[in-house]
Amino acid sequence: MKRAIVVGASSGIGKATALKLANSGWDVIVHGFRKSAETHALAEQIQSLGRRSHALIADLSQTAQVQNLVEQAWSVWDGLDAWLHLAGADILTGDARHANFDQKLQMLWSVDVQATITACRAVGQKMTTQGHGSIVTMGWDQAETGMDGDSGELFSATKGAVMAFSKSLAMSLAPKVRVNNVAPGWIKTAWGDTAPTAWQERVLRETPLRCWGLPEDIADACHFLVSDDARFLTGQVLRVNGGTIR
Repeated sequence: MKRAIVVGASSGIGKATALKLANSGWDVIVHGFRKSAETHALAEQIQSLGRRSHALIADLSQTAQVQNLVEQAWSVWDGLDAWLHLAGADILTGDARHANFDQKLQMLWSVDVQATITACRAVGQKMTTQGHGSIVTMGWDQAETGMDGDSGELFSATKGAVMAFSKSLAMSLAPKVRVNNVAPGWIKTAWGDTAPTAWQERVLRETPLRCWGLPEDIADACHFLVSDDARFLTGQVLRVNGGTIR
C-alpha cells in the first residue's frame, strides 16, 4: 500500500495528480491553504474511490507551518512513500496579479522556493531513515531557456532555483531516496482558461503538438516519477511541454 502527499492539491495540476494517484491505488494526503473547503472536498472524493485520504491546511509562506506540515503528514500513516511538492504562489490571477515585481518575487521566493527546500530537505531525511522514498518538485520548462517579460524573469529565477536544488538534493539523498522534477510547458490551468487571444495563438505556435497541455498530462508524469517504473531515475528534470525546444 503506497502513501503519498500532494502539496498544493486544491485545484489544477495538484488536484489532478492527487486523483491520478488515488485511482492508481495510492492513499493520498492532500494539502491546501486558501481553498480549504476544496481541499477537504478532494479528500472526501478520494475516500469515495476506496482509498485513504486526509486533508492538511498550511500557509507555505510561513516556515514554521511548512515544518509542521512535514511532521503532520509523516505522522498520519507513520511514514510516506512519496512527497509531491507541486504548490506555487499564484501571481497571474486574483489579487496578486496587481502586485509589483518585487512583491511578486517575494511571494514566489517564499512559497515556491523556500517552502520547497524546507519541506523536501526535512522529508528527505525522514525517508532516508525509513529506507526508501520518492520526491517530486515543480519546475518550468522555460526556466532553462528563458522567456521575456516580468513573468518570464520571475518564474525563471524561482523555478530555476527549484530545479537546481532538486538535482543536488537527489545526490544528497541517494541511494535510498529518489528526487526528480517535472517541468511543465503551456498547461491550461486557471490562467490559460482566460488568456487573451494573443497568448492562445502563441501557445499553439510554440508547441509542436499544437495544443495546450492539461493538468492530467502533468499528473501522469508525476505518477510515473514516483512509481516503480521510474526506479532508475533520480536527479532528472522531465519536460512535459508538447515537444517545445527553444
